[in-house]
Amino acid sequence: MKLSARNVLKGTVKAIDIGVVNVEVVLEIAPGLEVTSIITKKSCERLGLGVGKEAYVIIKASNVMIGTDS
Repeated sequence: MKLSARNVLKGTVKAIDIGVVNVEVVLEIAPGLEVTSIITKKSCERLGLGVGKEAYVIIKASNVMIGTDS
C-alpha cells in the first residue's frame, strides 16, 4: 500500500458500531490510545473489517488544529 498521506497509524479494530448507512470504527493504535472514524457501511464490508483485525488510520488534512486551556 502506498499513500500520499503522511499520517498513517497501524492499529487493531477494537469496536465496530454498525448503523443503517454508516459504521463507527474504533482502532486502538497503542495501549489506551484510540482513534475513531465514521465510514460507510459498504466500505466496512469491502475492507473486511472486524474486531481484532489489523487496519490503518490514515489522516490526510491540510489543517490540523491544536488547542489548550491556558
